[in-house]
Amino acid sequence: MPEALMPQPVIRLCRDDAVLLIVDVQERLLPAMFEAERIARHCAALATTATRLELPIIVTEQNPARLGATIAPIAAAAGATVPLDKMLFSACTEAAWEALAKTNRSTVLLCGLEAHVCVMQSALDLIERGFTVFVVHDAIASRQDSNRKIGWDRMMRAGALPTSTESAIFELLGEAGTDDFRALLPLIK
Repeated sequence: MPEALMPQPVIRLCRDDAVLLIVDVQERLLPAMFEAERIARHCAALATTATRLELPIIVTEQNPARLGATIAPIAAAAGATVPLDKMLFSACTEAAWEALAKTNRSTVLLCGLEAHVCVMQSALDLIERGFTVFVVHDAIASRQDSNRKIGWDRMMRAGALPTSTESAIFELLGEAGTDDFRALLPLIK
């Protein structure tokens, strides 16, 4: 049987074990991205979902003195989350490792900028440390879509798991008809 058709272990995105990591969706960086509006909308939807479902949220900002703060819709949706400043390309700074350790969770839902640089390096670092990493395909971007595709391919080959904003929201919810479902449904309509 070809490897692509071989059964794989089932790994689920569970609200009790997930952390949302939003990488560098900043005021001066986002406008240069391919499909910037989509990225802003999807990252904000993920932050709203995480806040509603009480998932820990970690937000990073690459050199905020030059690239500005996290965009307002994400900052608002992330509530009291204080962004972690960084100069490393990877979001996995000492402060981020400490924040992750405090959550006592082993799954990271990853989104942000740029897919082939900071997001990819973050995913690789997380996978090396044993985290399960779900990368949100429609919530990552680069300035050129070809670079986004390179980053995506590298992350998938390294063992990251693919998801989308809508898929992640529904998987975290687990069922319809709840107050959480009704509150988050407008994000997916």
